[in-house]
Amino acid sequence: METSEIKSILMKTLVLDEVYVSGDGSYFQVIAIGAQFAGMSRVKKQQTIYAPLMKYISDNRIHALLIKTYTPEEWQCDRKLSGA
Repeated sequence: METSEIKSILMKTLVLDEVYVSGDGSYFQVIAIGAQFAGMSRVKKQQTIYAPLMKYISDNRIHALLIKTYTPEEWQCDRKLSGA
């Protein structure tokens, strides 16, 4: 599965401002930024990202997925702290 496919699926099915996907083969990292994450537990955030990708996880096109989620405000703060 290509990183662009994962990004497209997430952007089409979720209300996100930005999505960054990296990785290759079947191991991927997703950074998702969206206001919908405000007030969600860490588990709920993970479930939100996993939901539209479950069929690709179940057929092993995605074997491992590292997920980081941010609200737009958290993303701006994290980028400033990391010097990005």
